[in-house]
Amino acid sequence: MSQTVYQPQDAKGRDDKANRARMLVSCPDRAGIVAAVSQFLYEQGANIVQSDQYTMDPEGGMFFMRIEFDLQNLEQNLPSLQEDFTRIADRFEMRWSVYRASRKKRLAIFVSKEDHCLLELLWQWQAGDLEADIAMVISNHNDMRALVESFGIPYHHIPVTAETKAEAERQQLELTSGKVDLVILARYMQIVTPKFIERFTNRIINIHHSFLPAFVGGKPYQQAYDRGVKLIGATAHYVTAELDAGPIIEQDVQRVSHRDNVAELKRIGRHIERIVLARAVKWHAEDRLVVYQNKTVAFV
Repeated sequence: MSQTVYQPQDAKGRDDKANRARMLVSCPDRAGIVAAVSQFLYEQGANIVQSDQYTMDPEGGMFFMRIEFDLQNLEQNLPSLQEDFTRIADRFEMRWSVYRASRKKRLAIFVSKEDHCLLELLWQWQAGDLEADIAMVISNHNDMRALVESFGIPYHHIPVTAETKAEAERQQLELTSGKVDLVILARYMQIVTPKFIERFTNRIINIHHSFLPAFVGGKPYQQAYDRGVKLIGATAHYVTAELDAGPIIEQDVQRVSHRDNVAELKRIGRHIERIVLARAVKWHAEDRLVVYQNKTVAFV
């Protein structure tokens, strides 16, 4: 029997983004930043199609900006634009990046036995709502191989035990280093080491099944039940060496009651988890996030 392999749909196509770029800027706030960046892009022949900015405090705070612009012959002209922009960046002490909108980010999804977050990402990718390429799925279990491979996505089974953790991580790094832009922990029930995190600084997104900073660590639904909470939530965050303490990207909650046992809290929570993680991944893929200290600015 033949197997159907699902492929992603590009709802709007990629042609309209062939000449589009995205610029992210952060710097100390002062007068003239927007004018300088806009004038520079105008002089380069670029057309701004979207611009968002945020200041923490106009008097000595940090300023953040995200600009989308179109530039004819982008692939040819972008390197010189970036080189010329350094004079603006130096003047305003900017940290900045420019990304081509047509270049999809390559994702590696790490998963254990629960499939709800993985499925949401696969469905959004297949529908064309997640503008990224899922390069691979890595799991410490073999349970979801058939599901993942039905989407035409490579599946790598790397068992993890206390004795084999170092070797498992070596294999994971061999598979991902230089080959993916973002790692997603989609209910991957293993702690990643500082060595792995260092390779992907601010490029690992985890979904934690509680409304952080409440109920850090294991069994958060049991913790929530024991505490008698009336709201449960989920948190998508960048991973740092401190457990469940990285910059928060997105959160959501749902009301519960004393009638809900731990199993019911988990059932309700699965829906929150899948939506929160998908939003965070989508925003990262569309270059909508700027990390500053232990926070994110999300231009959504």
